[in-house]
Amino acid sequence: MTQEETEAIVRYRIRGLRLARGWTLDTLARRCYLSPSTLSRIETGQQRLALEQLVSIARALGTSLDQLVEPEGNEDVVIRPEPESSGGTTLWLLSRERDRRGVTIAKMRITEEREQRGPQVHPGYEWFTVLSGTVRLQLGTRTILVQEGQAAEFSTMTPHAIEAHEGAVEILTIFDQDGEHAHLPGHRDD
Repeated sequence: MTQEETEAIVRYRIRGLRLARGWTLDTLARRCYLSPSTLSRIETGQQRLALEQLVSIARALGTSLDQLVEPEGNEDVVIRPEPESSGGTTLWLLSRERDRRGVTIAKMRITEEREQRGPQVHPGYEWFTVLSGTVRLQLGTRTILVQEGQAAEFSTMTPHAIEAHEGAVEILTIFDQDGEHAHLPGHRDD
């Protein structure tokens, strides 16, 4: 990517963030201590981008300089998950490790041969949707069947176990950091 292409992306981001906040040129200019005409020339490409101005603009827009100038490319978009299998469970990580949102997104295939671990308890919440099959969710003293196309969300402070019911099941799940350590192979602390 050329310098001009990178600058065009940065200008587009500045204008897009300003408009998303409903701010006029005057509003952003006041917040970053620039004149409205200078800011207009920056957004339209009639003025070169200066580092000190970008720092001030990023701060005023509530973002970081890194996020404002990060290059575009497919490497930060496309994830190529590799399946990891262990004891009746196959896992595809669909988010990058240490996701900036603090969650792990995964697709899981669970068979009836899955190693039984018993109910688990940990801080946080868990969410999943059933892509195919039926999940038998042990939640405290209840057994809940979650069918294909349905989703479940629950406090993980309640003892819980997710199992396949009458055949293999595939789910899409979101774990917080505590859920990742409790449920994902190779991430368990015990």
